[in-house]
Amino acid sequence: MSSASPRPLKRRSVIAAAAALPAVSALAACGTDDENPDEAAADADSATASGTIRLGYFGNVTHAPALVGLEAGVFADTLPEAVTIEETVFNAGPSAIEALFADAIDISYIGPNPAINGWAQSGGQALHIIAGSTSGGAGLVVKPEITVVEDLRGKALATPQLGNTQDVAARYWLKEQGFATDENGGGDVSVTPIDNSEVAAAFDDGTVQAAWAVEPRYSDLLLKHGGVEFLNERELWDGGEFVTTHIIVSKTFLDAQPALVKAFLEGHLAALDYIAANPDEAQVKSNDRIEALTDKRLDDEVIAAAFANLSFTADPIAASLQGSKEHAVEIGLLDEVDLTGIYALDALNQVLADRGDAEVSAGDLA
Repeated sequence: MSSASPRPLKRRSVIAAAAALPAVSALAACGTDDENPDEAAADADSATASGTIRLGYFGNVTHAPALVGLEAGVFADTLPEAVTIEETVFNAGPSAIEALFADAIDISYIGPNPAINGWAQSGGQALHIIAGSTSGGAGLVVKPEITVVEDLRGKALATPQLGNTQDVAARYWLKEQGFATDENGGGDVSVTPIDNSEVAAAFDDGTVQAAWAVEPRYSDLLLKHGGVEFLNERELWDGGEFVTTHIIVSKTFLDAQPALVKAFLEGHLAALDYIAANPDEAQVKSNDRIEALTDKRLDDEVIAAAFANLSFTADPIAASLQGSKEHAVEIGLLDEVDLTGIYALDALNQVLADRGDAEVSAGDLA
């Protein structure tokens, strides 16, 4: 990493609007059958990379590697001088997928279920997952009077968005407990989609009595709104790890710009290194970026608790992606889809090998 002061990155931070969804046949035409673009990225000389990376991310602590990479100048220090980053900030995963389909972004930090949906909608032709980013940081927070599972019957439970990662997790868990739900808030437990920014107010005024929340809302409900932790989602996954955020790339961009993809992965790993080496400073930098994007700053104790409930890792935790897909299918929010090939990890593993780090695996989805 250069010791020079961080050079500014070109910034285009906007809240993404919905984009038209191109036909799947058009997306399929972008692919090439006679070469493996991920292998090309692995073999590329990232030092010679030049051009613009149109990067998507959320102004959320679960996207801390992106926040830190930009705010602390890690990307600027790591990427070659000829590389520019243009930012697009999204409110939700479906908007990021629409932007990728519309060729408005190249790479994005995103949750697992939107990536699965994008893969399914495009017949596996639009995107690949190229790295992990964040694990953990979600679960069920309830009012103090809810002490056993049966107490949830007849209650309203908030999730961020119908079909998003936490919504799928909540509905699947409720089904396992014997509760019926539907997409319109009916059933034994009323699952109610409420924007992350509004869930605390809904919890306070009694509109909902529970929430399957993601950080920092999870810690905020516990520390500032009288919530009680009923279930940390880590308890539901082998080893306590499940993907919350990973990185996707447009297949078109991976085909056309392998050196830029590899260079970005080097920047991403540098951001993970920064968080591991400077956790307190990483919290400050993340909060600085969140405040710049939202005009609101998280309380120091909330962001500290959120970081403690998250793991930042390049491992995409492929087994949990498969699990999330199976859960979405079982509750009727996704048609059966084969995720084999969704990962393109050759470039990441080459960068890891160059650093002397252990490689990561796509498991059964390779």
